[in-house]
Amino acid sequence: MSVVLPERACLLLDLDGTLIDIAPTPDSVVVPADLPLVLITLRDRMEGALAIISGRPISQIEALLPDVATAIAGEHGYAVRHRRGGEIDCADVVAVPAAFLAEAEALVARYPGAILERKARGFVLHFRLAPAAGPVFAAALDSMLAGWPHHRVASAHMAWEVKPVGIDKGRAVREIMARAPFAGRVPVFIGDDATDEDGMAVAVAMGGLGLRVQEHFIDAAGVRRWLAGLPRSAS
Repeated sequence: MSVVLPERACLLLDLDGTLIDIAPTPDSVVVPADLPLVLITLRDRMEGALAIISGRPISQIEALLPDVATAIAGEHGYAVRHRRGGEIDCADVVAVPAAFLAEAEALVARYPGAILERKARGFVLHFRLAPAAGPVFAAALDSMLAGWPHHRVASAHMAWEVKPVGIDKGRAVREIMARAPFAGRVPVFIGDDATDEDGMAVAVAMGGLGLRVQEHFIDAAGVRRWLAGLPRSAS
């Protein structure tokens, strides 16, 4: 399906599965050599209106794509940096209890290949290298969070994420779109999994586009090809 970028658009891009290919572990992803220049070219042609909105912490996003995006939202919008080199604004949310983290550590220890990824206000249980752990982790997390109103479980690519209630990529889109150079532009959000749906919905509600990778581009390589073809017409 051909996608036409609206006039006066801004780009709000997920990272894993959208800009870069999914890898067996979060630490083993590879950034294509030409991707940073493609994004920087687009950013400059769009007067800076390019953001990355990811479940990763901002420090990891910057390490993978240093000095590329004007705005970055990390951990699904828990932390937002509105300009390059600027301060990071963090939402006021409750931390995960230490007992939950201890239980999560015990869970992954039972399944070789499973990974516990800690975040500032949550954590992720990855089971890509231990598929049998998926339903076990899901049941354990449901039990863990029963009666705890501050966090919820979200599905991701071969992973379950415990994230703060009220923090999602839709919130991140609203915060980013409220400030220059995004304010007044048409938001185009591109993502590939369930955690991106809130961002897509808000972009559409604001008169823009919410594009799922699988439906419009097939895969991350397709997104990259599309982005590489935009610089001549982007504004």
